[in-house]
Amino acid sequence: MPGFDRTVLALGLVSLLSDCASKMVYPVTPLFLTTVLGVPVSTVGLIEGIAESTASVLKLYSGWLSDQAGRRKPFAGIGYGLGALSKLLLAGSMGWAHVLGARLVDRMGKGLRAAPRDALIAENCRLDQRGRAFGLHHSLETVGEIVGPLLGFWFLWQFPENYRGVFAIAFIPACLGVLVLLFQVKEAPLPHQSQRSQPQFTLQGLAPAYRRFLLVVGLFGLGNSSDAFLLLRAQALGFAGNQVLLLYAVFNLVEVSLGLAVGNLSDRIGRRLLLASGYLVFALVYLGFAFVSDAALIWPLFMLYGLYATLTRGLQKALVADLVHPQKRGAETGTFYLVTGLVALPASLIAGWLYTQLGAAVPFSLSAVLAAIAALLLVAVPPSS
Repeated sequence: MPGFDRTVLALGLVSLLSDCASKMVYPVTPLFLTTVLGVPVSTVGLIEGIAESTASVLKLYSGWLSDQAGRRKPFAGIGYGLGALSKLLLAGSMGWAHVLGARLVDRMGKGLRAAPRDALIAENCRLDQRGRAFGLHHSLETVGEIVGPLLGFWFLWQFPENYRGVFAIAFIPACLGVLVLLFQVKEAPLPHQSQRSQPQFTLQGLAPAYRRFLLVVGLFGLGNSSDAFLLLRAQALGFAGNQVLLLYAVFNLVEVSLGLAVGNLSDRIGRRLLLASGYLVFALVYLGFAFVSDAALIWPLFMLYGLYATLTRGLQKALVADLVHPQKRGAETGTFYLVTGLVALPASLIAGWLYTQLGAAVPFSLSAVLAAIAALLLVAVPPSS
């Protein structure tokens, strides 16, 4: 694509392949847990929360280590490799503890690769095209997130409820992504670090605007529990496993259609108001899931959820790149991932307990309220300049 460095495009292709594999697996994992292994919804929340939060520490360290080593690519490569391995481990799972182990390996892989990969993107594009670069990357990710569920749908249509088969074939695109990274992604040497810093476990030393942004992100994250609860809600309203994969494909189709346009718009008008609008869309979606009783309404809710993802996922990364100190980009980007990961455990535990004890309406309503408050607070975060 004209105007973008080869490394930015290659990283987009890597994420396309990796997310094709991940999103072939992720939508049916909660169904595998509840229908094949017979675990309760609260255990699904426990697994997702532990996996995300454990990985969050690696997201901090990987960015810091890549700063100190002057290399990003090795950390990204190991991370994508662990993601591929997790698909085989999941296929062989015989109990919920095995699924937890596979999810930990997968999230550890994401923890290792996320901050170095984002730093590579930021370092291989001009400042005036940063929003477009992250928007493009997110759009290519989302192409994979469409293709993966569609492949899974086809497989389950041919072999109903064969979730282990889905997990096994997902290993193939995951491996292809690792090969693309190894042979197509190039990185220039980073400036020498004259002083060895420490990983950023506190908000001290960060720019004031970035600290405030992280506090808002943390509040939003407390209500942003695992998507597994949305998928279980759809299942409760009568969706089969292959239909759940179609839902996820529709959700991602909205993302890929709008991702690059939203990134372009953020370069022109700024990112904060767009991101705040994404939080408000999230609040509307979760209110809908709280009270929906007609299965037909799940389809437009998932499409609206795709709009939320478009307005947040790529923009959050671009805004982080705006707010961090360039000489500590890897470590301070890792702090963002640390905050979002640490709140993932209480978010999913609370949602799982409320879902089991009080019904679906309560956790979804709580998430909507927290998202609306976060949107209002985000408007108060000053521009990066």
